[in-house]
Amino acid sequence: MSRLRVAVPKGAIFADALVALERAGLPAAVVRENGRRLVYRAEGTEFIVSRPSDVPVFVEYGAADIGIVGKDVLDEQKPNVVELKDLGTGRCRMILAAPEGRAEDVRRAIRHAEVVRVATKFPDTARRYFERMGRQAEVIELHGSIELAPLVGLAECIVDLTATGTTLRENELVVLDEISSSTARLISNRGAYRLRHREVVALADAMQGSDEPVG
Repeated sequence: MSRLRVAVPKGAIFADALVALERAGLPAAVVRENGRRLVYRAEGTEFIVSRPSDVPVFVEYGAADIGIVGKDVLDEQKPNVVELKDLGTGRCRMILAAPEGRAEDVRRAIRHAEVVRVATKFPDTARRYFERMGRQAEVIELHGSIELAPLVGLAECIVDLTATGTTLRENELVVLDEISSSTARLISNRGAYRLRHREVVALADAMQGSDEPVG
């Protein structure tokens, strides 16, 4: 059997992801040895460290057998992977927010079906949200600090993730609506799930997580 290839996300859920993998018996401690490396090998396992948004891509196309990624990324990208387990970590919310002083204007514009300009790192999620309400939005995709957009007049509101709400409060933004919630998920390549079924399922069972069904 070839090495099991595991995609691990950098950033907020990185530490919890390593703990979950170690709990399942994988030698994930090797990833902590040198933060600048991108590929680590130990005891028949290969760890690929990447941006969270790239994890589903590596898994879907077979560069990794399994991976850990936030549900927010899965909802945005809709990759063709098997979602195995809700790990229950990295909890955050996808929200619609606006400057405190203009929040009521934004609410009124949405109620009256006016086109609002929205800045986000999650353009498909934002579009689907407004489409479900039967409303229109001009979606501007950004990759940096989304909170900046309404402060400089680039957008009227934002769709973004928040965990504690601290950054929103510091920039005088208020939540208008909660779109969805997100936690870390274990995912598998469809081919690996079929060919290495026992191994992949055993790993999923060994990882502590939510008892709620994935989806």
